[in-house]
Amino acid sequence: MGVEKIDVEVFSFFSGLGLLDLGFENAGFNIVFVNEYNKRFLQAYQYARKNSGHLPVYGYSDRDIREYLSDDVWHHSFPTYDEREKKLIGFIGGPPCPDFSVAGKNIGKDGANGQLTSTYTNLIIKRNPDFFVFENVKGLYQTKKHRKFYNEIKTQFQKSGYKLFDSIENSLEYGVPQYRNRLFLIGFSTKTFGRKMAYITSSHKKYNLDNILSLPWPITSPFSIDNKLDCPKGIPADLTVEFWFNKNKVETHPNGKDIFRVKVFHKYENIYEGATIGKSFKRLHRWRYAPTSAYGNNEVHLHPYKMRRISVAEALALQSAPADFVLPAHLPLSSKFKMIGNGVPVLLSQGIAMNIMDTIRQLIKGETYNV
Repeated sequence: MGVEKIDVEVFSFFSGLGLLDLGFENAGFNIVFVNEYNKRFLQAYQYARKNSGHLPVYGYSDRDIREYLSDDVWHHSFPTYDEREKKLIGFIGGPPCPDFSVAGKNIGKDGANGQLTSTYTNLIIKRNPDFFVFENVKGLYQTKKHRKFYNEIKTQFQKSGYKLFDSIENSLEYGVPQYRNRLFLIGFSTKTFGRKMAYITSSHKKYNLDNILSLPWPITSPFSIDNKLDCPKGIPADLTVEFWFNKNKVETHPNGKDIFRVKVFHKYENIYEGATIGKSFKRLHRWRYAPTSAYGNNEVHLHPYKMRRISVAEALALQSAPADFVLPAHLPLSSKFKMIGNGVPVLLSQGIAMNIMDTIRQLIKGETYNV
């Protein structure tokens, strides 16, 4: 197998809008299958990627992931899956996380979404890809209530021949203008790569989180429509809301007018720019990064200097999506914001994917382990 040109086929599950997938594609992986049960989300995925030429070899599917535990369904869908002499196969996915989120249902493994985590685990073990990525909220790792279940999952993977690496990653460190922590559990098959392999999680980080948080970020500023405010010195402009709004030209973006209309202005007018501590209404600061973009649970993100909520185009920018990433006009606004909020920021995904690609290249070259 060549080192410079590695054929790595990636199967994507719980694909959502495809932001995780896009990051992996940018890092050189080939997404060959996309599975998303929510039909609206899958429509948005296909629409957003129509100009990229992306067409997964095995297509798009809205089947329930549990169906792929059936050998008949699996082999009918992927007849050449077991022909793996000249390629590597990876699974990536983030099972729905509300059951493990403190901000969500927080009911754990027995919830409907929690059970899908077990299904994804079982699918990986049964189909034995060369590597996998399991992405979720940090609550699955850090919350005592869910930690036992998480450790049980890890034990299952280890008994099935995977060497595991897990970490909580913050999107700011990868150049995303958003404070967002996500759990990444990455497994490499010891049958493929051996037991002595090493994986470095920080090799593609752009910033150090402690250094970022110690910078003189502005806190709040009085709100005034279309007022002028210069960028403070001593902060990285590319981690600010305004930088990404300008970068993606959000005002002229096809989704730039996709906005929930304000009916009661007095609710918003006294909220300072940068006042993001409130439980519901949070006005972003143009010269600071955004809080976690989770547009459920009555959380409303307001534009820094306009009397309105942020648009779909602006929400996409905060997820570091490229400017040509567009959602279809016919989908309900609530669905658009939900699928954006559920996604993994593109640059975060890309950084993780580049770490994995570097690791695979090193292993195949024999720098860390002789295959």
